[in-house]
Amino acid sequence: MAVRAFAAQKPKGPLEPFEYEPGPLGDGQVEIAVSHCGVCHSDLSMLDNDWGQTKYPFVPGHEVVGTVRAVGARVRTVRPGDRVGLGWFSQSCMHCRHCMGGDHNLCPTAEQTIVARHGGFADTVRASAEWAVPLPAGLDPAAAGPLFCGGITVFNPLVQFDVRPTHKVGIVGIGGLGHMAVQFANKWGCEVFAFSSTPGKEAELKGLGAHHVVNSRDDAAMAQLAGVLDFILVTVNVSLNWPAYVNALAPRGRLHFVGAVGEPVALPVFPLLMGQKSMSGSPLGSPVTTARMLEFAARHNIAPVTETFPMSKANDALERVRSGKVRYRAVLANDLSA
Repeated sequence: MAVRAFAAQKPKGPLEPFEYEPGPLGDGQVEIAVSHCGVCHSDLSMLDNDWGQTKYPFVPGHEVVGTVRAVGARVRTVRPGDRVGLGWFSQSCMHCRHCMGGDHNLCPTAEQTIVARHGGFADTVRASAEWAVPLPAGLDPAAAGPLFCGGITVFNPLVQFDVRPTHKVGIVGIGGLGHMAVQFANKWGCEVFAFSSTPGKEAELKGLGAHHVVNSRDDAAMAQLAGVLDFILVTVNVSLNWPAYVNALAPRGRLHFVGAVGEPVALPVFPLLMGQKSMSGSPLGSPVTTARMLEFAARHNIAPVTETFPMSKANDALERVRSGKVRYRAVLANDLSA
């Protein structure tokens, strides 16, 4: 049966109705009937071929929520009828040392859901079973899609770098990623400092879980944080005054990037040496960490703030994301079968 989807035929082109034949279902694959799909800024980057790896026709969508329709002969982890989610990765080799060590997201041959294959702006999408992660009953499937990309992107560093409830954590950039990071860090038990350059957001950010809101354009406010923060999570993709953030780190503090900053990050080494400070980055997380993130979100009522569009209006949703007007994530509801 042909998959109905929306695809662009060229860089920055509009999404148009598109059909393709998926071929036989692999032994280790699952077929997911898509109910909802989040719209991530990475979908725009791929649509525009910003990273030089897009193949056209291009079907975006890597924040999928849906129901398992069929499973391959070797699949034992999910069954038809299970509600699952699918994020940036759709397959990993399962035999390299990274996969065997539980770091499937670091697999050097990992397949990515919208790279050289068709994604979730469609009525159906396929993936290897290990990446189809069951959705806990406590999460709203209409809003959960962004957790499978943005959510795991900001949750994984809390696990990987031993962020503790006693830590003071800064979140830089309160957008699609940052507004989820604030919620996770708060429920993790941390004292949360939200850095924003947008006036008038203090009440909203404190409602999400920030204990302090810092105007990142106020040099005096930044200077007052010298030596305070144990961990700073950077969710933006633009260059900022990085030495000021390093200055805000306590000894042994870490400046960690999950936003794809396009320009080199220039930092003086001496402050890093004297404070034994570090800089790092990470991509999403493994299926097990994703499952734990979903359980944590369900337990603590953590959810992305979303705007919903019918999938047939995917171009409108993409334009709202491109303009920076969406608060905070766009989600498509599948109406292709209507």
